[in-house]
Amino acid sequence: MVRECWDAIHLRETVSRIPVITQLKPDDVYDVIFLVVRYTQLDSAVETLRANGTKNLVFVGNNVRAAYYAGLLPDKNVLFAFASSAGHREAERVVSIDLKKISIGQLKDAPSNKALIGRIFNGIGYKVTYEPNMEDYLLCHAAFVLPVAFACYFTDGDLRKLKGNTAYLKRILDANVEGYRAIEQAGHKILPASDAGYESTSYRRTCMLFFRLMCATSLGKICASDHAMNAIEEMSALNRDIKQFFDKTGAEYPVWRALERDAGRYLE
Repeated sequence: MVRECWDAIHLRETVSRIPVITQLKPDDVYDVIFLVVRYTQLDSAVETLRANGTKNLVFVGNNVRAAYYAGLLPDKNVLFAFASSAGHREAERVVSIDLKKISIGQLKDAPSNKALIGRIFNGIGYKVTYEPNMEDYLLCHAAFVLPVAFACYFTDGDLRKLKGNTAYLKRILDANVEGYRAIEQAGHKILPASDAGYESTSYRRTCMLFFRLMCATSLGKICASDHAMNAIEEMSALNRDIKQFFDKTGAEYPVWRALERDAGRYLE
């Protein structure tokens, strides 16, 4: 998770014109549909997707209940993805960055979609990582980004206030480790594989370097606070649901709870 934001410092502006439809009808059949919405908007789209004839669906974005949503669409080929992009919506535009990287795949027990994914992204200039266990990948992603979101709320969106606050940055890392530990102890895999050594000194050193950069440069605004401050409802829902996962598995996560309390009025 740490490595996905490093290239975000190098930005450029583009303007795109995208053809759109205002309604997805049952007989509007496509090769694949990408559902790119916030976590809190998934439920409202399920019935429309169920009624539509398209077979291949890709849920893109934060999700700590991937198996649940796949189960709501048993007749579909449901994939999940996370793109290395970020941004926020303004009155007449969307301000965002796109590193042209995406991790995409299905649940670990589902048939492989590697060939289909290769056809979808063929020739478009995206770095595609096929991940055959997206449920665990997305759980781990939430365990990394939510403590960072807590820091955004603690500082009212200005992570520069944490510059030099090593004690607080260590608490962010400790909360991340608590989450990874709970996920692994529940029988899930830590993904990406580069994070599997989350108990190591090397992992802690890398994360602390990233957190310091996040608070001292525009990296924090680009990769963290812009989204956290404009998607409070989503972060709150993700936090609620991953805590339910922790509690169901009997995990202990005191640092996580403390950071959540420090986030104050922002979280439900």
